[in-house]
Amino acid sequence: MKIILFSRPLSSAHKEQIVEIFAAINHYGFDFAVNCEVADQIEQFTGQTIGEAQRYGQIIEVSDSEAVMVCYGGDGTLLEGVHRLGENSIPVVGINSGRLGFLSLAQSGEINDVFSQIASRTLLIEQRSMIEVSGELEGQEQTIFALNEVAVQRLGATMIAVDVAIDTMPMLTCNGDGVIISTPTGSTAYSLSAGGPIVTPACHCLILTPLSPHNLTLRPVVIPDSSTITLTIRTRSNDASISVDNRTFALADNKSISIKLAKKSISLAVPHNISFYDTLRNKLMWGVDNR
Repeated sequence: MKIILFSRPLSSAHKEQIVEIFAAINHYGFDFAVNCEVADQIEQFTGQTIGEAQRYGQIIEVSDSEAVMVCYGGDGTLLEGVHRLGENSIPVVGINSGRLGFLSLAQSGEINDVFSQIASRTLLIEQRSMIEVSGELEGQEQTIFALNEVAVQRLGATMIAVDVAIDTMPMLTCNGDGVIISTPTGSTAYSLSAGGPIVTPACHCLILTPLSPHNLTLRPVVIPDSSTITLTIRTRSNDASISVDNRTFALADNKSISIKLAKKSISLAVPHNISFYDTLRNKLMWGVDNR
């Protein structure tokens, strides 16, 4: 078994957990690889030598079919790790060193339990859908993928207009700050903070959430994931921006992008068989009586 460890740059506050992670890797005899940005820090924290063959850059090449990506950080860290997988389809598990964490489900105090489940192959795997985004971004045609959401937003002080079509049929025009198209997995991210619904990840749908619409009758809409959504952006003076998970691109005036369900999905590992409803209850404190 090979552990593909991904993390953003670390601070001294993370040292204890990193030491524990590598103690577990060595205890279970796992092979490992670490992203280049944190390899030197990990060597300093653990005294573990990380050779060139055990370091990787922007795209991971995984030849071992029995591999697991372990992302240490928050949900943003896991999203970045997922994008580095490219076309590799290995399970991804998140160890949460942050606060909320809807994707990084394992807590920092459960590190040994996570690696024990990896060793015993008892991690529950959930398939999470992704969306494919195609259009002219940063002045060139691109196709990129998102696990959480795509957000088209204004850059300047004035509002933008976003024309939305579903399977080529005009649906609405959102005059305001922009729109979010999210997957069920992303329904608990940006879309939720903008007033969108919480959707169970097993649902086959996409969520369209207007951002501060000038027309107050506009409301979030749930759309079958068999649909193709086309967004056409009209601005008064400035370009708009488009965020695809944790990556941001410039989007010129009068340009269109298409969004649809991607053919590939992500295998998200769920430690301790934690259900989505457990996560909602615990993270949002729905089981707490605040009266």
